[in-house]
Amino acid sequence: MMLRLLIPIGLLLLIDFYFFQIIRTAGHDLSVTRKEFLFAGYWLVSLLTIAIVILSTFQVSLPNHVKYYLFSFMLVLLVPKLIGILFLIGEDVFRLGKGILGLLTQSDEPFISDRREFISKAGLIAATIPFATMLYGMARTAFNIQIRRKTVFYDDLPAAFEGLTIAQISDMHSGSFSSSAFISEAVNRILELKPDLIFFTGDLVNNEAAEAEPHINEFKRLKARLGVHSVLGNHDYGDYGPWPSAEAKTANLNRLKEIHKESGWNLLLNSNHVLEDDGEKLAIVGVENWGAARHFPKYGDLDKAVEGAEDVRFKILLSHDPSHWDAKVKDHPQKFQLTLSGHTHGAQFGIDIPGFKWSPVQYLYKQWAGLYEEAGQNIYVNRGLGFIGYMGRIGISPEITLLELKSSKNS
Repeated sequence: MMLRLLIPIGLLLLIDFYFFQIIRTAGHDLSVTRKEFLFAGYWLVSLLTIAIVILSTFQVSLPNHVKYYLFSFMLVLLVPKLIGILFLIGEDVFRLGKGILGLLTQSDEPFISDRREFISKAGLIAATIPFATMLYGMARTAFNIQIRRKTVFYDDLPAAFEGLTIAQISDMHSGSFSSSAFISEAVNRILELKPDLIFFTGDLVNNEAAEAEPHINEFKRLKARLGVHSVLGNHDYGDYGPWPSAEAKTANLNRLKEIHKESGWNLLLNSNHVLEDDGEKLAIVGVENWGAARHFPKYGDLDKAVEGAEDVRFKILLSHDPSHWDAKVKDHPQKFQLTLSGHTHGAQFGIDIPGFKWSPVQYLYKQWAGLYEEAGQNIYVNRGLGFIGYMGRIGISPEITLLELKSSKNS
């Protein structure tokens, strides 16, 4: 335990001492009093970061959302420091190389302090950019819900379902919120859209069913003419935290399933629900989580999920992890015209503007945000409503999707 604690503390102190050289050099013109205030503030904040590491290591009992925000606070301080010290490391490597060259050539060129000061100030400026951006991402972007509207055209859409509207939300991660205010706002925005169907595509919680308990009344408010249908995501199974026993973990999952039911949501566990209108049918198929990456469990069973709906020619699939689409869905004997997924969050970091989007998550997931088409089948990947890990979003806003299905003859 001590070794596990000493290594991260040692690394943090090393980073802190290195970055402190930037602070000290950049602020050398300040008065003595201001220097003392600046240096004391710097080390106080640095010690708070170390305290967070200690609290995390000893698993001190704190509300989950508090733990997540403490971790985010540590990231907000650490990432800018790492960026800032790159400037100083570059300068030190340059000085070392120049010193070795001086020894070899017996040169005695003096150290230029002005350049050191310039490099330190450049590193400090570079560090303030991610610092301000990450704080803004926690305070504003994380709660700036975007309604994304898409019309999807199909040759084989049953006439009775022409113009069907679907609201999709995903990755709520309700354990990350200290109150229901944000979830209430999201519910209000969805209800204003008056969709025919509402789909939730997994990750209601971060790990424990108890995280969703305070928000059940808000979940109950979600209503649509053709119902609210949901599936589980990888975080919903309780696989990311210790449990006193296998029975406790099973009880947690069972409670989460009950919460879906109490909320009035139709939880599809490798099963389907067939809508019928004017003699025509549309199948909603829901699979449990299935991820192509080795570290994600494969609970989903697509064959089982579609049983009884094989003869329904138009199918919508709810599958949390979009890697399922390439690996299993698009080449399945049964055709799923539209698959709805989430999971990626758009990495909660990237550039997402009309005509251009980029995120580091695209190097892990071929389909990571928005609408994709291949061989007459579509997948839409929702950017998620909540957040986890870093308790904010940078460039990737929380999303409510509104899809409208239309016949290709009306395109």
